[in-house]
Amino acid sequence: MLSRPWLKFYDPDVPAELTIPPWTVPDLLRNSARRYPKQTATVFMGARMSYARLLGQVDRLAAGLYSLGIRKGDRVAIMMPNCPQTIIAYYAVLSLGAVTVMTNPLYVARELEHQWGDAGVKMVLSLDLFWPQIQEVRTKLPVQYVILSGIQDYMPAFKKWLAPLALRRRGQWVSVRYSDTVLSWWRILARKYPAPPPVDLQPTDLACLQYTGGTTGLPKGAMLTHRNLIASICQIRTFLLAGHQDAEDRALAIMPFFHVYGMNGLMNLGVYLAATLILIPRPEIKTIVDAIQSERPTFFTGVPALYAALNNYRGIDRVDMSSIKAMFSGASPLPVEVMEQFEARVGTRIAEAYGLTEAASVTHVNPRRGRRKFGSIGVPIIGTDAKIVDVNNPDRELGVGEAGELLVKGPQVMQGYWNAADETARTLVDGWLRTGDIARMDEEGYFYIVDRKKDLILSAGYNVYPREVEEVLYQHPKVLEAAVVGLPDGLRGEKIAAFVTLKPGQTATAAEIRSFCRERLAPYKQPRLVVFREELPKTLAGKVLRRKLREEWLEREGKGRMRDEG
Repeated sequence: MLSRPWLKFYDPDVPAELTIPPWTVPDLLRNSARRYPKQTATVFMGARMSYARLLGQVDRLAAGLYSLGIRKGDRVAIMMPNCPQTIIAYYAVLSLGAVTVMTNPLYVARELEHQWGDAGVKMVLSLDLFWPQIQEVRTKLPVQYVILSGIQDYMPAFKKWLAPLALRRRGQWVSVRYSDTVLSWWRILARKYPAPPPVDLQPTDLACLQYTGGTTGLPKGAMLTHRNLIASICQIRTFLLAGHQDAEDRALAIMPFFHVYGMNGLMNLGVYLAATLILIPRPEIKTIVDAIQSERPTFFTGVPALYAALNNYRGIDRVDMSSIKAMFSGASPLPVEVMEQFEARVGTRIAEAYGLTEAASVTHVNPRRGRRKFGSIGVPIIGTDAKIVDVNNPDRELGVGEAGELLVKGPQVMQGYWNAADETARTLVDGWLRTGDIARMDEEGYFYIVDRKKDLILSAGYNVYPREVEEVLYQHPKVLEAAVVGLPDGLRGEKIAAFVTLKPGQTATAAEIRSFCRERLAPYKQPRLVVFREELPKTLAGKVLRRKLREEWLEREGKGRMRDEG
């Protein structure tokens, strides 16, 4: 029988068992709009929308989508940044029993063709800014309708007038020729369609196909049901937000809603709490700082790169962040140096969490008030089990302190991958989700991510985990960000390469960085190559793309395009 040593470290007001209400995701909005109709639901570029108006917009769009033939089980792509249209589209689609396919607006035609083709997308809801990419692929796919809004449509009146001028000045204005199949968002909402008939929507029904790279190959659609999503937000609310009152939080919505972290751990959670979502469509540091000063958020979710950038923002010491009462970090490990510096500035703790797309968001987190262990992802969140198994034999469970693959089980875990039975069978084993992450558990049930299984570096016969080297690099006073990868080496198999960005105004040499590492790492773990860059490639969720760094280096090696001071 699985032991759960972590239970004794839950905060006193957190129960040992999870209660999941029999809701579907649209119930979140209807409940909040009924209880708090006048509460501000969204703030976008200064414009405010109440929960009552938000629900009204959702119902009007849903009626329009139904009139165009959207029915239960149809897949609908939503390709937008964080703006009111994203929330309206998401809840309208789900209220009809259809399935959302959240799509990164930066995707190029090839990526759209794969994702939408695999999902069998019937309709696309997007902004006119992204019409060129959509137009390039729509004739190759079974997409019947495209509905386009303007980024300015929910801005205050004067910004709504100025935005098109700014877009034209930057050369970003897009002209769309509307037709019977390419439709205007506002024309859909302006018509009075009859209300769609009630849909028999069950918690076990599919809510979204959330695409992820998983552990191998092309992105796959993680099948998340309404119950998966509801379970995850109930876990977060119960474990991390006990004592928070509904309709009192103001959440800074930086994390993109097309990513599972932003979609469920921010947008759906915020709607569940009847919180005000302060929408940030482009996560630029000045915009975020301005929003902190003007909107006084109480709730802050971010990624390590964001916390590091804010720490080093010019004038940050003059910014009052005292309104922030809850802070969370996810997507990748948060360096201790970055965490301590930001916490000292704000005066509250960051709850570092770990999760996966396949688990609807969070599986592990450090208690907000109880024991926290630096470098740990914390304990399994309420309702979740976890264990460490042999990488090559998942049937063999490992002991305390041994590094192996992390497996998790809980009501938030996906049903499988869409159209990928073989990959599902490899990833879900007797209800346990194989995460693809190498981790260990201590005697008190706290877990530590060692690294991604696929990022393991084999150097001179030794296993080297990039995260361990990166943690040392982050301790260097001049280093802003660091990523470590393995590069082909005829002698060692792979050599360790460190890609580094420096804090503003700082200069350093590769010899200086290597010397710093020599004092703190065994010889086989030390970087053999140091590459300075102005920035590191990341996903919009803030996760550093180690694979891209490796590919870029191999492609450019010998061409003199990157400055290697090694």
